[in-house]
Amino acid sequence: MAWNLNSDRPIYAQILEEMQLRIVTGLYKPGAKIPSVRDLATEAGVNPNTMQKALAELERSGLVMAQRTSGRIVTEDMEMIRETRNKIAQEQIKDFVDKMQKLGFQKEEIIKLLEQAEGGTV
Repeated sequence: MAWNLNSDRPIYAQILEEMQLRIVTGLYKPGAKIPSVRDLATEAGVNPNTMQKALAELERSGLVMAQRTSGRIVTEDMEMIRETRNKIAQEQIKDFVDKMQKLGFQKEEIIKLLEQAEGGTV
């Protein structure tokens, strides 16, 4: 999976979002070991310290747990994973609606456009 990092926001924040996405989409399954900091940093093309900062934040959130002898594993708490997935979806929806409103669309118009794009009802 490609790391599409850009310079408009802090890199560690983008890494954090990518790792969350990999967890909620099942690329990293509950209870699974995730690659090492060094391996992930190499894959993403970033400094290991930057990757470590993002992974530490994932640990603080509870999505990832550090185990002394076996590295980091993804939480098995499916409710936490669902909540994170829903939070990400809500953020995406808010961003989309904000952009549409900046274009001058009202709520009803946005819904109508979504229905047209999907070919059905939302």
